Amino acid sequence: MPMEFTTYLTNLADAITNENGPNLAFLLRPTSPHGKDLVKEFRNPNREMFRRFENAIVNPFDEIAVQYVMVCHHIAKKRYVEAFKEESQLVSLFYRYLPDHRGWTLPALFSILKDLRDLAYDADTHARITTPSQDQPSQELKTDAMEEAARIISKAFGLCMTDRISPPMESRKWGVYYIVGLVLKCYFRVKRISLSKNILRALDANNDIPPLTSYPRSHQVTFRYYIGMLSFLNEDFAKAEQELTLAFYECDNRAHRNKERILAYLIPLRVLKGHLPTPELLARFPRYDAALEKGETRLLELNLWLSLEKAAGALFEGACFGKWLAADRSTRMPISMFHVGLKIAGIDVAVEEAECYVANMIYRGFIRGYISHEKQTVVLAASNTFPKVADRPNPFGGLGL
Repeated sequence: MPMEFTTYLTNLADAITNENGPNLAFLLRPTSPHGKDLVKEFRNPNREMFRRFENAIVNPFDEIAVQYVMVCHHIAKKRYVEAFKEESQLVSLFYRYLPDHRGWTLPALFSILKDLRDLAYDADTHARITTPSQDQPSQELKTDAMEEAARIISKAFGLCMTDRISPPMESRKWGVYYIVGLVLKCYFRVKRISLSKNILRALDANNDIPPLTSYPRSHQVTFRYYIGMLSFLNEDFAKAEQELTLAFYECDNRAHRNKERILAYLIPLRVLKGHLPTPELLARFPRYDAALEKGETRLLELNLWLSLEKAAGALFEGACFGKWLAADRSTRMPISMFHVGLKIAGIDVAVEEAECYVANMIYRGFIRGYISHEKQTVVLAASNTFPKVADRPNPFGGLGL
């Protein structure tokens, strides 16, 4: 049976009275079934037709209910920019209610903030694909809904951090890490990663919140993933590996896509330290050379292009090391042997390109020696031929990051 607006208001009032956070979240979610019912009831809604419902339930939920109808209406019409604006207003109204209420409100807060982020993504995507006018070329279209979403969501951080009225286990402070993770997602989406410093600095400045390990596992994984990403981009590879490793092992095994995203950064970091992934693990992911060739654009978006290049180089170094051992640690090896090593590593190139690979490895300090081009031979150092990562002057120097 379709839900009418009067019934919707009654259900909202019941959820608030009973402090039922999950039910309140369900009622405010645009994808819930009753959203379509309300769109059919109000085919062309405007605020004037809702005047008679003012003060029907506790303020500001009488206004929030109207905003919800407007959001659902614009989504049904595929007007995502307008839907984002209405959802932004819904969130602002919810913020008015939040300071005087305890942590039971968090499920609803999480839900409307996630909806805000999703609508920001849809709004920006819609703005990019909209046919531009003659005086506004497509490359000049401004898509800033996601950045605005980050600004709005970050306000919830302060509202949760400043909870002074709730008992410890019912505090809004239990929403802090979810909100930080959501803000970081927004910043990474719009490539404004430097803005992450503000909310992380505010988080570090507050010592009266529970330790990260006390929060839900999903909150921990998201936070550690983005801290690992930030450390990776700041070239703090040790911290990046630590955080991404923790994120991977804490991630639910059923969240296969999330594990893949973590491993996309963790595998190159481990390879750079000389730890090759097992064949079983690699079987779940594209070969590095294939990834570099076919996925350059996506890898650049994920900041992974250079890391995969480095990992491919490390794999080649391993193949070269194997051929060197097979040649009884000879100080002179023909280029053809390295060419075979490349093929073993899954990199099928011409002999001339194999020589370039070897020259690159020597330049980077992965191999000690020089190339005699005339004799097509690599002359290797008698000692420390393949330096360990820790023995190199700068393990990550000259690798492009």
